Amino acid sequence: MEMNRDLAVLALQSYQKKVERDLHVCEPLTGCGVRGIRFAKEVRGVVRVVLNDINPVAAELAQDNVRLNQIVDRVLVVNEDANLLLSRYSGPRNRFDFIDIDPFGSPAGYMDSALRSLKDNGLIALTATDMAPLCGVHPEVSLRKYGGRSLRTEYCQELAVRLLAGCLASTAARRDIGITPIFSHSSDHYIRVYALVSYGAKKANESIASMGYILHCFNCFHRETHAGLAPSLPERCEECGSPLKAAGPLWLGRNSDKEFCSSMLNDIATRHLTNERRISRLLSLIEAECDASATYYVVNKICDRLNLPVPRLGNVINGIEGVGYKALPTHFNKTGFRTDAPAKIVTDIITKS
Repeated sequence: MEMNRDLAVLALQSYQKKVERDLHVCEPLTGCGVRGIRFAKEVRGVVRVVLNDINPVAAELAQDNVRLNQIVDRVLVVNEDANLLLSRYSGPRNRFDFIDIDPFGSPAGYMDSALRSLKDNGLIALTATDMAPLCGVHPEVSLRKYGGRSLRTEYCQELAVRLLAGCLASTAARRDIGITPIFSHSSDHYIRVYALVSYGAKKANESIASMGYILHCFNCFHRETHAGLAPSLPERCEECGSPLKAAGPLWLGRNSDKEFCSSMLNDIATRHLTNERRISRLLSLIEAECDASATYYVVNKICDRLNLPVPRLGNVINGIEGVGYKALPTHFNKTGFRTDAPAKIVTDIITKS
């Protein structure tokens, strides 16, 4: 999880530059405290960090680590239930600027209390490691935990991010809070979403307006988006007439912000990160795909279905651009790419590549 923490440090520093104020930070599921300690030591502008873990052994270890790093004056370690801790900071003058929820499994159970404990224009970070439900292996679990049905598609990691963001948007809307995802990624065995929160019913309505469904055809790779929580969804694929399967409701808006990603990239040069090259490539890919359409294609999957040799990704992208469509790589998959070309054009180009 070192890269996860590296990215969290970069994101928090970019957020501090954006808001230009001192930050009060909370990590309610801290474990040994390494993430929160890094916030206190490595992020300029962090004046107070509250670390918590319900496990007394973990809390004691976190306290020892705080002492070893000589930051006891700025870091408070607590040993209680995470939701109880967050509720203690839900008063208007006690709220945090940034809350990082990094559990084993789903963060859904902590969203409401975290949102109530965030300032207006605060930042929340969520990690989800329960990828089987989010990637369509157990869609009924996804529906139960995140309020949206998942699908087992080649772009299921993106669906997972959108389901997590959609769950956050729905939970926030109940409190008249809107969200704006500014950085999201899928790495290794987990997904991560960073979102700004904005108070007000109008902001909540705007977030809900970014919810909808993604329909997928398992026969011809066609996919389409439909905005709204209760739209009229087609049952058949417009390309081949096969049945369509729906994922959602989920977040259909941008998953990341180009300016925020650029700020994170610029900050890398000021640090000595073990995963510097990997992080730079990841951020560069995400920055480039911020404004691209939802979902992506995976060359290997299409070639497996059509019984074709696998061409180079660059050749496929050049071929699609050569017929007048946009195409670019995605960070979600090494052989994946985003494009506004129809599925038929995509399969034709891959067949010819």
